[in-house]
Amino acid sequence: MKHEALFERFSKRLKAQVGQDVYASWFGRLKLHSISKSVVRLTVPTTFLKSWINNRYLDQITTILQAEDPDILKVEILVRSASRSARPVASEDRPLIAEAAPSAAAPMSFPRGSAARETGKVASFPMSLGTRPAAAGPLFGSPLDSRFTFDSYIEGPSNRVALAAAKTIAEAGAGAVRFNPLFIHSGVGLGKTHLLQAIANSAVSSARAPRVVYLTAEYFMWRFATAIRDNDALTLKDSLRNIDLLIIDDMQFLQGKMIQNEFCHLLNTLLDSAKQVVVAGDRAPWELESLDPRVRSRLQGGVAIEMESPDYEMRFEMLKRRLEIAQQDDPSLDISVEILSHVARSVASSGRDLEGAFNQLVFRKSFEPSLSLERVDELLVHLVGTGEAKRVRIEDIQRIVARHYNVSRQELVSNRRTRVVVKPRQIAMYLAKTLTPRSFPEIGRRFGGRDHTTVLHAVRKIEDLITGDTKLCHEVELLKRLINENNA
Repeated sequence: MKHEALFERFSKRLKAQVGQDVYASWFGRLKLHSISKSVVRLTVPTTFLKSWINNRYLDQITTILQAEDPDILKVEILVRSASRSARPVASEDRPLIAEAAPSAAAPMSFPRGSAARETGKVASFPMSLGTRPAAAGPLFGSPLDSRFTFDSYIEGPSNRVALAAAKTIAEAGAGAVRFNPLFIHSGVGLGKTHLLQAIANSAVSSARAPRVVYLTAEYFMWRFATAIRDNDALTLKDSLRNIDLLIIDDMQFLQGKMIQNEFCHLLNTLLDSAKQVVVAGDRAPWELESLDPRVRSRLQGGVAIEMESPDYEMRFEMLKRRLEIAQQDDPSLDISVEILSHVARSVASSGRDLEGAFNQLVFRKSFEPSLSLERVDELLVHLVGTGEAKRVRIEDIQRIVARHYNVSRQELVSNRRTRVVVKPRQIAMYLAKTLTPRSFPEIGRRFGGRDHTTVLHAVRKIEDLITGDTKLCHEVELLKRLINENNA
């Protein structure tokens, strides 16, 4: 009864944090298996769901349970054994991405932990994106936004190379492969999704009419999971092998050993058949450590292009373009060039923040016709501050620590336990905990899948050592400065 009461309290807190819809989709059939010593074991009905929760919600689950019982050190997600006889899959045994398969008439919101999808919707599917009605086999994909075209894309020094490569691919048509695979990477809000959808929109409307599939990594996971559940994986694979252009966004979210294995086979098939593949992610392919090494290797074999933050001229042009569009709906709308220029100089982090700043101005203009620059600063203070130093990444910490101690980053995440590797590894774990908001379980996963308690031990050990070892204390402070300078 004590354990059941704990699980009930945990469930209520989780539901309050993630919301009713996300809870129903991902945790509605989460069950308590056992609590032994400091380990809590929970069960779900599918391997896919286990992988999804482990990669997106395990830290949050662990934090909530530790708040209920500080003695809890670890949470494990297990798959419930299928002891029932073979029968049609009931709804309670299906992956919990949706209660029913989505249709084109009813697009589905796709939760992603605390992060929101760039386009807001991710999944409607009879969806031959521009394919001819007679095309062999139905294609599928995530919905395209007709506003995301090359004409509406603002070009500048930060994205000129990526834009040129994207246009070349879109104009090449079926059978003309360029830069394969093309991997575009950047931080959030810098135009990756716009560029990928522009490729798809341009390609499917071209006279050559190549067979195109645009999708997110999350949607790929969902579609494969449902195909496997429905014993329809072979049909799906055959459909994907017959395309000319595959475009995948948010590659960093591709999770699960089985799903990655299927993606690797698909990638090999398309590339070996001279079919074009375009991928986008928030990091370069060699930094996506959650990916299967074979997938990473294949992606690294193409061309990787980084897009950086837009400069002032680009930001100013983006604001002017947004004003022109807004004035088509409301000709009376007037925002001075002086204010647009001021906002372009102040909001320097990403195009998405710039869009938010513009929307805030339009909203305020409706009941504050005369906006001074001081008033604009007051309204946008939360966005102006986002131009400060970038968030420290665990990958950056590992790279800088490895270079400082003359070991490889691969050794830091390996199982080697020699002193020359253990000390740098523990220091890197300590810095990851002190310089990032990541939890112990998340840090452990980034260091070769280590346990939560291993990271805790490393952090406490370094904390103890630097209080009495002046040399080590100076080394750690130097590493902090190097890391912060790298993110300035």
